[in-house]
Order: sequence, then structure tokens, then C-alpha cells
Amino acid sequence: MINIGEYNTLKVNREVDFGVYLGDGEEELLLPGKWKPAGTEVGQELRVFVYTDSEDRPIATTMKPAATVGEFAILEVKAVAPFGAFLDWGLEKDLLLPKAEQIQKPAVGDKVVVRICLDYKTNRVIAVSKIGSFLKEKEHTLQPGEEVEAWVYHTTPLGFQVLVNQQYNGLIYRNEVFGPLQTGDRKTAYVSKLREDGKLDLSLKPFGKEGMKGDREKVLEKLEQQGGSLPLGDKSQPEEISHLLNMSKKSFKRAIGMLYKEQKISLSDHEIKLK
Repeated sequence: MINIGEYNTLKVNREVDFGVYLGDGEEELLLPGKWKPAGTEVGQELRVFVYTDSEDRPIATTMKPAATVGEFAILEVKAVAPFGAFLDWGLEKDLLLPKAEQIQKPAVGDKVVVRICLDYKTNRVIAVSKIGSFLKEKEHTLQPGEEVEAWVYHTTPLGFQVLVNQQYNGLIYRNEVFGPLQTGDRKTAYVSKLREDGKLDLSLKPFGKEGMKGDREKVLEKLEQQGGSLPLGDKSQPEEISHLLNMSKKSFKRAIGMLYKEQKISLSDHEIKLK
């Protein structure tokens, strides 16, 4: 059986002017000549990706898509139509994200997190951005503080829903984000809480000494970039600190406390200076 949306190893049955026909003993499909490897002969086996052409006929290619059926990917939107969006997945024919499968309406140039699926009604490969039903719950062995890979797939007033390690559902709270973050971003994050519903709360900053060390280095680097002083101190507003350093006031105070103890800075209510 030839599987659409997956890699298949098929035998070259016959050659024609416009390519070669491949088969598995039961079915046969075309590998167009432009994708035929040099030196291909009848009887040889080829590993090809199978999808459907513009007339919904199964067709083979030696091009490699960004992901196959059952896998997740971050893809860019190339065009938008009333019935869906077309995504660049590395093949000549763009991948359709149907309107009914969109978690948010995308625009051209946006990046979206999708799962590659086979529409069994049409036998076409499609993208789905409503990925929640594909994610595992209460099956992980992750621990608080553990580093994970997080793909942002949806934004809400509460925060950013993320795909964790391409398996689980996570949330980064909006009030804990101090820099730009949007759908399609791929970030390193850290588990902050294991929730009863099986979902994960995440932070973009490591915990404990590692996180404090990172904040300390960020303040030092900014001081050096600004000629040795910053218009920030104990009495500065959280918005000012977030604007200049992309960190919370709590993190900032911990960082300058470390630097002050190390005698690397002098500080006042609204200014810090390198010594």
C-alpha cells in the first residue's frame, strides 16, 4: 500500500518521456522527470515522498517536505484565500490550512504551528493549527525547572499557548513575558509548574542561580552598551525596566543587588553606574 503524506520505498516499473512510474506491486504512480535522480533504471528502488497533485492524483517527488503526516512543523503563510491559507512546506505545491482547521486567522508572512494530517475524505495532505487534540496529557515525566523546547501556537489574553517538546501543551503567562513573542516563535523555556489538568506552566527564564546569573549578565551588558550608566534604580517603574532590559522589576532588583555586592556598580534611586 502506498501511503500519501509519507515517504515510501517504491520500485521503478517503467520509464516514459515525462518521468518514471513507481509501484509497490499493487499500485502505481508517477515520479515526474524533473525529480528523477540521474542514472535511475527500471527495477531500481527509490525512496520518495508521496502527495497529491493539483488534480488530486497521487504523485511522487524526491523533494523533502518540512514534515510528514503525523508530525508538527512551523510553516510560513504564502497566500490567503476565503477557504483557507497556503503554507510553504518545501514542495512545489503549497500546503492548505483549511479555514475550519485554523485556530487563528493568519496573514501572509505569518508563521504558524501546524500538525500535518491526511484528510481521509479527499485523500489530500492538509495542515491543522487546532493542535490541542493531538497533544498528550498527564503522560510526561517533566520536572519543575527542566529545560524544554516551546513553539508558540496560539495567543490569548492570559498568555501564550505553546507546543512543548512537540508533544505536550504548555502556557507562558503574558505578565511574565518582557519582550516580543508571537505565534510561530520557537523558544527555549523552563517548566515552572505541573498543573492538575496535565498542562504545563512555563517560564522563558531559568530558575534559581542560573536565572539570576543571566539577569546579572544582561544588566552588565546593557551598562557597557550605554557607556557605563543606566537611568534605572530602586525607585524606577516596572515599565521603565521592562522597556530597557526586558525583565521584571523583581529580577532587576536581584541582579543589581548581586552587582552591588560584587562592587561592580554604584546605585541610586534612579541610576546605576559601572565602577
